[in-house]
Amino acid sequence: MNWEDGSDTADLSATAGDRLVGPDADGEDTAVEAALRPKDLDEFVGQEKVREQLDLVLRAARARGATADHVLLSGAPGLGKTTLSMIIAAEMGAPIRITSGPAIQHAGDLAAILSSLQEGEVLFLDEIHRMSRPAEEMLYMAMEDFRVDVIVGKGPGATAIPLELPPFTLVGATTRAGLLPPPLRDRFGFTGHMEFYEPAELERVIHRSARLLDVEIDGAGAAEIAGRSRGTPRIANRLLRRVRDYAQVKADGVITPEIASIALGVYEVDARGLDRLDRAVLQALLKLFGGGPVGLSTLAVAVGEERETVEEVAEPFLVREGLLARTPRGRVATPAAWAHLGLVPPQQGGGAAGSGQQGLFGA
Repeated sequence: MNWEDGSDTADLSATAGDRLVGPDADGEDTAVEAALRPKDLDEFVGQEKVREQLDLVLRAARARGATADHVLLSGAPGLGKTTLSMIIAAEMGAPIRITSGPAIQHAGDLAAILSSLQEGEVLFLDEIHRMSRPAEEMLYMAMEDFRVDVIVGKGPGATAIPLELPPFTLVGATTRAGLLPPPLRDRFGFTGHMEFYEPAELERVIHRSARLLDVEIDGAGAAEIAGRSRGTPRIANRLLRRVRDYAQVKADGVITPEIASIALGVYEVDARGLDRLDRAVLQALLKLFGGGPVGLSTLAVAVGEERETVEEVAEPFLVREGLLARTPRGRVATPAAWAHLGLVPPQQGGGAAGSGQQGLFGA
C-alpha cells in the first residue's frame, strides 16, 4: 500500500525489514491503512526526484493516449513502492492487479495472469526478484512484444502457441535491485530508487496521518515520533497509531512529546528508533563478545534468532546508524554503539575478556 499507511506489501508477502513494534490488529489497522493511502502524486509526501520524474512519464503517456512505460521501483520496505503503483494506475485511469514474485513459481502462473489483463491495466509485481526463472524468461517477451508463447505438450511433440496480449504497464518493486538480471532490468522504461526519508518529511507524513485519524498532535510530538521511525513512513504511521492508543487510554488523547516518549518506551522503541531485537544484537555483541569481531551465526545464536533475521532485519538499520560494521572477520561494534548503550569499551575500561573472545568468535 503506501509509505503513509504502514503496509507497503503487508497484504502480499512478509518482508524481513517490516517488523511490528507493538500489537497491530489486522482488521481495524488494515482499514485505517487504506484510508491513509495517498490517491495521487500531489498527496504523496517525499521522494521528490522520483515523483517529479514519474509525473513526466505519466503525463507524456496520457498526452499520447498510450499505455505508460513499464516502471521499476527499488528501495527498502515501507518507502512507498506499492503506493506509487496504485497512484500510477489512478493517474492513468486504469485498473490495477497486484501479485508478488514468490507467488509466481511457474511460467503457467504468469501466463494465466497476463492472459487475463485488460488493455492499459497496471500489473504490480512485488518482490519481482523472487520470481522463478521460467516465469522471468516469459516476462521478457511479454514486456517487450506483448506476447507470450504457451507450450502445449512435452518432449519432441511440444508445440508453442503464441498468445497476443493487450498493451499493459508492469510496475515491478524490489528490495534487492542487484538480484535482478540485466535483461529484465533493461526492459523497464523508467527506474526509480526510493530513498529513506528525512525527519522533516516524516513529520509531514505524521501530521497528515494524524489529521486523517482525527488525532490531535503538536509539532514536537510529531518530531518525537519521526525521530524514532528509522527513516520509514510505514514505521512512522505504525508508531503514530500505537502512541494514539496510549494517549487515548493513559492521557487526554493529545500527543505531546512527553506522551510520545513514554508510549514508545512501552513499545520498546528507544530515542534512535532501535527496538528490542536491535538492542539485543548490540548487547550481545558488546557484553558477550567485547565488541567483536564475531561471526553472524554466533551472534544469531546469542540473541536466540535465525541468522537471516539478524542479517536482514536488524543489521541494515544498525549499519546505517553507524552502530555496527561488517568486516571480513565478522561483525564489529563501533564507538557509537558503546556510547548508545552507556557502556565503556574494554580497551578504555581495562576489560580484557572482550578482546580475548574476539579471536575465538571472529570467523
